[in-house]
Amino acid sequence: MIKVIHKAETRGYADHGWLKAKHTFSFANYYNPDRIHFGVLRVLNDDIIAPGMGFGNHPHDNMEIITLPLSGSIKHKDSMGNSSVINAGEIQVMSAGSGVFHSEYNASKTEELNLFQIWIFTNKKNVEPRYDQQSLKTLEKKDELYQVLSPNPAGQGVWINQNAWFSMGNLSTAWQGKYTIKSSGNGVYVMVIEGELVIEGEKLIARDGIGISDIDAINIISETDSRILIMDIPMR
Repeated sequence: MIKVIHKAETRGYADHGWLKAKHTFSFANYYNPDRIHFGVLRVLNDDIIAPGMGFGNHPHDNMEIITLPLSGSIKHKDSMGNSSVINAGEIQVMSAGSGVFHSEYNASKTEELNLFQIWIFTNKKNVEPRYDQQSLKTLEKKDELYQVLSPNPAGQGVWINQNAWFSMGNLSTAWQGKYTIKSSGNGVYVMVIEGELVIEGEKLIARDGIGISDIDAINIISETDSRILIMDIPMR
């Protein structure tokens, strides 16, 4: 078993006034040679965006981009013709593929927006760009780890061009369970969204992250009511 722990307070931080961003991995002006990526997980940003503000039209290519609003709503528009609002309790995926332009703004003029934006290296280059979003409310199961993303278009949740699975959990105090790695050669990166957990013997609190590889399953204990995101991803 190989572990890497990223405590919440050690993340990179940028304050642009309208945007307060915390970076688990090197991003923009934050560079840490020990935090470039974990397997195919390239970016895990925890952003707070001021009312009405956001990212103007900009390009991406050959990256799987997943957005999880934690509170508030994000307004999305892209060069594929999609225009939508993604609310807390939903998940959005954009396969940038051969190239796409998009913009993202806080849909509210009065409330802050908090979101995770996650970038995953794709396993297929220059595919046709694709967009999808889905509510998590029909997937969510209290005190279970429920799948929200997979490599299978027919699977539960959204899908991406990578041998990756994301699961989430809303766990009660004293819950104990196990997550089994979906594919040989994959590892897991777990982000504690809220609460306090013990994962493979490591005590973690809100916004701490842990990457674990060379293991078939991980043991999880929830010490308080907690919410987690598990990213099961190729390490190479």
